[in-house]
Amino acid sequence: MANFWENSLIIQAAYYSVAILCTLVFLAIFELVTKYNNWEEIKKGNMAVALATGGKIFGILNIFRFSIMHNDSLLVMFGWGCFGFLLLLIAYYIFEFLTPTFNVDEQIASDNRAVGFISMVISVGLSYVIGAGII
Repeated sequence: MANFWENSLIIQAAYYSVAILCTLVFLAIFELVTKYNNWEEIKKGNMAVALATGGKIFGILNIFRFSIMHNDSLLVMFGWGCFGFLLLLIAYYIFEFLTPTFNVDEQIASDNRAVGFISMVISVGLSYVIGAGII
């Protein structure tokens, strides 16, 4: 059984599975903290929500990319990925706080593509900053 966990295909499948499952859980958490239903809005063609959600997906998976690159343990990779997600979630609240003249969620829900784009860029950009700090 020890050789089973040393097989590179098994290791790759494990990293992939953990990253996908965590992404689904983390998106569900983002769904809880936003004031709109991501998938309903995307289904209606709301491009701002699609941009913001796409940025979140990219950001989460990019953090896991860095975590996989810098760790050789599935558990450590998972831990860094969760910590990175927490930082990304904090960034969401900081973005909301730094825009006191309007509500980010309301703007994205009303298909303000400029706000959706900025939200996407924040998620993507910060995922590189978070990833750079993963050891």
